[in-house]
Amino acid sequence: MTAVASAEATLMSCEGIEVVHGGGASSVHALAGVDLELGVAQTLALQGHSGSGKTTLLHVLGGLLEPTSAVVRWRDGPLSTLDRAARTALRAQAIAYVFQGTNLLDHFSAYENVVFAALACRQREDRAQLALELLGLVGLAGKRDALPSELSGGEAQRVAIARALAQRPDLVLCDEPTGHLDSDTGARVLDLLDTLQLELGFTLVIATHDARVAARCARVLELSDGRIVADRQT
Repeated sequence: MTAVASAEATLMSCEGIEVVHGGGASSVHALAGVDLELGVAQTLALQGHSGSGKTTLLHVLGGLLEPTSAVVRWRDGPLSTLDRAARTALRAQAIAYVFQGTNLLDHFSAYENVVFAALACRQREDRAQLALELLGLVGLAGKRDALPSELSGGEAQRVAIARALAQRPDLVLCDEPTGHLDSDTGARVLDLLDTLQLELGFTLVIATHDARVAARCARVLELSDGRIVADRQT
């Protein structure tokens, strides 16, 4: 995946991210002094084995996890010093997630899942039209009334992507988005993310253990034991 523009403008920067679980001799450093800068419209992979810290870092970037210590800035303003309500508002307005499991609402149709996401983030445009456009964008206009149980794994993941984009996010975070899919379906989902990132220009961060998935991003950070051990362009 390649960025739609040069990533000179900074979307987010983090200094000294520490996430410590427990205390004393039994404490575990999930992240141990990570520094990271994300550019606008950049594509970045967080690569590492299970327990390397990549998912923890993804959750810190998205505001789902408050680090033990860090200085975090969103664009040119402080993020780490915002109160919980302000961080929640920023998350709703600018940051979206695509998880390994789709986390779709079981009793909602594909269309209703996307509409609900637009409602939750208080999109002011026509939410119904937006949901239909996004389902069309991910190739599922004909599945608008289908429940998650009636969708294939790849279709459900595409609905999850449409739901994430209902926020009109600046940053999309994906945690092993193809982990539950076969290789062909997974490749099609990644192709879709590639196309949408190029078209819409959001910053994309993918946490993965798979080197082939990581290589699709313009930049790869390799993590081990809570630290960045490599930072390379692809």
